Amino acid sequence: MENRKIIIGSRGSDLALWQANHVLRKIQKLGLTAEIKIIVTKGDAVQDLSFDKLEGKGFFTKEIEDALISKEIDLAVHSHKDLPTTSPEGLIIAAVSEREDPAELILIRKESVDNALKFSFKKNAIVGTSSARRKSQLLAFRGDAKIEDLRGNVPTRIQKLRDKKYDAIMLANAGVERLHIDLSEFKVLRLDPKEFIPAPAQGVLALQIREDDHELFQYVHKLNSEKVEGTIGIERKILNLFDGGCQLPLGAYCIKEDNKFKVWASKSNSWDAMPRRIYRESFTADGFAQKIVDQLNSIRPASVLITRDLNEDSFFKKTLEGSGYSVNGVSFIETKKIKFDKAPLTDWIFFASSTAVEHFFEQEPELKPKVKFGVIGKSTELTLKKYNRNAAFVGSVNDTKVVGKKFAKTAGAETVLFPQAKGGLRTIQQQFDDSSKLSDLAVYETVKKTNAEMPAAEILVFTSPSNVESFFEKGKVKQDQKVIAIGASTEKKLKTFGIENCILPVSFDEVGLAEAVFGIANN
Repeated sequence: MENRKIIIGSRGSDLALWQANHVLRKIQKLGLTAEIKIIVTKGDAVQDLSFDKLEGKGFFTKEIEDALISKEIDLAVHSHKDLPTTSPEGLIIAAVSEREDPAELILIRKESVDNALKFSFKKNAIVGTSSARRKSQLLAFRGDAKIEDLRGNVPTRIQKLRDKKYDAIMLANAGVERLHIDLSEFKVLRLDPKEFIPAPAQGVLALQIREDDHELFQYVHKLNSEKVEGTIGIERKILNLFDGGCQLPLGAYCIKEDNKFKVWASKSNSWDAMPRRIYRESFTADGFAQKIVDQLNSIRPASVLITRDLNEDSFFKKTLEGSGYSVNGVSFIETKKIKFDKAPLTDWIFFASSTAVEHFFEQEPELKPKVKFGVIGKSTELTLKKYNRNAAFVGSVNDTKVVGKKFAKTAGAETVLFPQAKGGLRTIQQQFDDSSKLSDLAVYETVKKTNAEMPAAEILVFTSPSNVESFFEKGKVKQDQKVIAIGASTEKKLKTFGIENCILPVSFDEVGLAEAVFGIANN
């Protein structure tokens, strides 16, 4: 290898060349000589069509793979998400890189910002993206968005936003991070990949060589990340089983945590159809992708009752009804404001519900300058934004005790105010070792509704312990009904009524609840 110069094949965009040069430096550190050759792909050449209108697969990879097979180059550097899931005969992936943050970004022109709305762009905003996956998921959250195709490399797309052709655009965070682009003129929102699910292998580089180039393999494989290879292997297998390319409206995100593979998956039939979503865990990768695909393929509509009043923009309602489910939202409780004269001035204010946020801020309390806010769930976070406040802490897992421990660690020795329901459970407060810094403030009380309907349903979704109590005053859970509890406190309350086999979503919000419904309907 000492006398051999390795030719690295790459597309010519700024991002592709950053990636190729990143690999070039690593190759040189292994003691090899290398240079980069630019290759134009079909995806680069055809800029007037969205991805879903281009035929075939491998829009950004085929010409590079052809050059590898014909020995014009020795090593191809790809964005892994662009690669078809089956390599051409004679080629192999010798290594995968560490994973850059796989999250999506929304870039918003500052005059188009509305922090009170989901994803912070104004109503009926023009949003640029050519990805069928992004379109499908975005419309599920924001059906008012007017989506227009957006092509070009990363700087070109950003310039189109700067030129006011769009109110907002969507980009992969990885590309922006790698190019160190200054985005200070825009509002930049990072989307949680567990909520807005990225493309399989997003943020990962694939290093492809000829299968018979054993000598080069010995060097390149030293750059392989086994951990990343394991998680994206599941994501890419899901894509492979759906026989899809990068234009398929499929998101798959896998992490390994607590010795378990955890996968969030989203699949729709077309870019303008509501996605079906599931969350699933497994201790082994063997057959895991097949189980996820089977579950997504076997979803059949059912009737659902959720103990919450829903509006027409509800993600839970739209996604389930988009797949044929019948959804009734009926709260069995109502709230009444409790007036207070003055709120204690504290370093933190923590809200466990949207209702607490509303009843607290409606009374226009005086607050300590630079006070910080903590919340449970993305719905509560969004309600807080309606009052022009941002959460410094968001607890999203379904166990309130776990959230409490994390928040207690975050708050440390600072003072915390808890606006809450009269007689609230105080689960968060109980996780603090020192309660002397904590203040409770009752801002509302829950009252059972006397005239709430009781629609028939195959799946029951309980959203609070008080709704459980009120429900069981009017009826009971039948043996064939399936039950979801929004969190551990609600599950505990259900157990007092003899309901033992509750399903808990992975997160407190409507996304987690929808995933739970899609996941249990046919079990």
